[in-house]
Amino acid sequence: MPTTRVRPWRHLSGRRWWRDDRGATVLDLSMVVPLAFLLMFTLIQGGLWFHGRSVAHHAAQQAVDAQRAYDAAPDAGKTTAAAFLARMGASLTGAAVRVSDDGERVSVQVEGNVINLVPGWNGHVSQSVQAPVEKFRP
Repeated sequence: MPTTRVRPWRHLSGRRWWRDDRGATVLDLSMVVPLAFLLMFTLIQGGLWFHGRSVAHHAAQQAVDAQRAYDAAPDAGKTTAAAFLARMGASLTGAAVRVSDDGERVSVQVEGNVINLVPGWNGHVSQSVQAPVEKFRP
Protein backbone atom coordinates (compact mmCIF):
# COMPACT_ATOMS: atom_id res chain seq x y z
CA MET A 1 0.00 0.00 0.00
CA PRO A 2 1.48 3.27 -1.02
CA THR A 3 1.84 5.90 1.69
CA THR A 4 0.37 9.24 0.95
CA ARG A 5 1.97 12.24 2.32
CA VAL A 6 -0.42 14.41 4.30
CA ARG A 7 0.07 18.10 3.86
CA PRO A 8 -1.30 19.74 6.99
CA TRP A 9 -1.55 23.18 5.40
CA ARG A 10 -3.27 21.99 2.23
CA HIS A 11 -6.53 23.74 3.04
CA LEU A 12 -4.64 27.06 3.00
CA SER A 13 -2.66 26.56 -0.17
CA GLY A 14 -5.08 27.46 -2.94
CA ARG A 15 -7.10 30.28 -1.44
CA ARG A 16 -6.77 33.40 0.58
CA TRP A 17 -7.42 32.13 4.07
CA TRP A 18 -7.28 35.55 5.68
CA ARG A 19 -10.46 36.57 3.89
CA ASP A 20 -12.53 34.23 6.04
CA ASP A 21 -12.64 36.98 8.69
CA ARG A 22 -14.66 39.41 6.60
CA GLY A 23 -16.72 41.75 8.81
CA ALA A 24 -14.69 41.09 11.94
CA THR A 25 -13.18 44.59 11.88
CA VAL A 26 -16.59 46.20 11.74
CA LEU A 27 -17.71 44.10 14.68
CA ASP A 28 -14.59 44.99 16.65
CA LEU A 29 -15.02 48.69 15.92
CA SER A 30 -18.68 48.59 16.90
CA MET A 31 -17.56 47.51 20.36
CA VAL A 32 -14.54 49.80 20.70
CA VAL A 33 -15.85 53.09 19.26
CA PRO A 34 -18.59 53.66 21.90
CA LEU A 35 -16.04 53.10 24.65
CA ALA A 36 -13.64 55.52 22.97
CA PHE A 37 -16.40 58.13 22.69
CA LEU A 38 -17.33 57.65 26.34
CA LEU A 39 -13.71 58.13 27.37
CA MET A 40 -13.35 61.20 25.16
CA PHE A 41 -16.57 62.81 26.45
CA THR A 42 -15.59 62.02 30.03
CA LEU A 43 -12.27 63.82 29.55
CA ILE A 44 -14.02 66.80 27.97
CA GLN A 45 -16.59 66.77 30.79
CA GLY A 46 -13.78 66.87 33.34
CA GLY A 47 -12.30 69.89 31.58
CA LEU A 48 -15.67 71.64 31.54
CA TRP A 49 -16.13 70.91 35.25
CA PHE A 50 -12.71 72.32 36.14
CA HIS A 51 -13.39 75.38 33.98
CA GLY A 52 -16.77 75.92 35.65
CA ARG A 53 -15.15 75.55 39.05
CA SER A 54 -12.55 78.14 38.11
CA VAL A 55 -15.23 80.54 36.85
CA ALA A 56 -17.18 80.15 40.10
CA HIS A 57 -14.05 80.77 42.17
CA HIS A 58 -13.07 83.88 40.20
CA ALA A 59 -16.63 85.25 40.45
CA ALA A 60 -16.57 84.72 44.22
CA GLN A 61 -13.12 86.33 44.50
CA GLN A 62 -14.20 89.41 42.54
CA ALA A 63 -17.36 89.68 44.62
CA VAL A 64 -15.36 89.53 47.86
CA ASP A 65 -12.90 92.13 46.59
CA ALA A 66 -15.75 94.50 45.68
CA GLN A 67 -17.73 93.91 48.88
CA ARG A 68 -14.85 94.19 51.36
CA ALA A 69 -13.59 97.50 49.97
CA TYR A 70 -13.79 100.48 52.32
CA ASP A 71 -17.22 102.14 52.18
CA ALA A 72 -18.58 99.67 49.57
CA ALA A 73 -22.25 99.67 48.58
CA PRO A 74 -24.37 96.89 50.16
CA ASP A 75 -24.91 95.13 46.81
CA ALA A 76 -21.42 95.68 45.35
CA GLY A 77 -20.34 92.06 45.67
CA LYS A 78 -23.46 90.56 44.14
CA THR A 79 -23.41 93.05 41.26
CA THR A 80 -19.74 92.39 40.51
CA ALA A 81 -20.21 88.62 40.56
CA ALA A 82 -23.27 88.83 38.30
CA ALA A 83 -21.36 91.03 35.81
CA PHE A 84 -18.42 88.61 35.77
CA LEU A 85 -20.69 85.59 35.24
CA ALA A 86 -22.47 87.42 32.41
CA ARG A 87 -19.10 88.09 30.72
CA MET A 88 -18.17 84.42 30.99
CA GLY A 89 -21.25 83.34 29.02
CA ALA A 90 -22.65 79.83 29.47
CA SER A 91 -19.69 78.49 31.47
CA LEU A 92 -21.90 78.28 34.55
CA THR A 93 -25.66 77.95 34.15
CA GLY A 94 -28.16 78.68 36.90
CA ALA A 95 -25.55 80.50 38.96
CA ALA A 96 -26.54 81.71 42.41
CA VAL A 97 -24.47 84.20 44.38
CA ARG A 98 -24.82 84.51 48.17
CA VAL A 99 -23.01 87.32 49.97
CA SER A 100 -22.86 87.58 53.74
CA ASP A 101 -21.26 90.56 55.48
CA ASP A 102 -21.18 90.69 59.28
CA GLY A 103 -19.08 93.84 59.48
CA GLU A 104 -15.85 91.97 60.18
CA ARG A 105 -15.72 89.32 57.43
CA VAL A 106 -17.22 89.05 53.96
CA SER A 107 -18.14 85.60 52.67
CA VAL A 108 -19.31 84.88 49.13
CA GLN A 109 -20.56 81.55 47.81
CA VAL A 110 -21.17 80.95 44.09
CA GLU A 111 -23.04 77.84 42.95
CA GLY A 112 -24.07 76.68 39.51
CA ASN A 113 -24.08 73.85 36.99
CA VAL A 114 -21.80 73.11 34.06
CA ILE A 115 -22.85 71.64 30.72
CA ASN A 116 -23.31 67.85 30.89
CA LEU A 117 -21.92 65.66 28.10
CA VAL A 118 -21.89 62.38 30.04
CA PRO A 119 -25.39 61.05 30.83
CA GLY A 120 -26.18 60.71 34.51
CA TRP A 121 -23.35 62.96 35.67
CA ASN A 122 -24.18 65.89 37.95
CA GLY A 123 -22.11 68.94 37.06
CA HIS A 124 -22.80 70.97 40.21
CA VAL A 125 -20.07 73.45 41.20
CA SER A 126 -19.83 75.38 44.46
CA GLN A 127 -17.02 77.74 45.49
CA SER A 128 -16.73 80.11 48.44
CA VAL A 129 -14.27 82.84 49.37
CA GLN A 130 -13.86 84.78 52.62
CA ALA A 131 -11.90 87.91 53.51
CA PRO A 132 -11.83 90.56 56.24
CA VAL A 133 -13.58 93.87 55.65
CA GLU A 134 -11.29 96.84 55.01
CA LYS A 135 -11.46 99.46 57.74
CA PHE A 136 -10.03 102.91 57.97
CA ARG A 137 -8.08 103.50 61.18
CA PRO A 138 -6.59 106.94 61.71
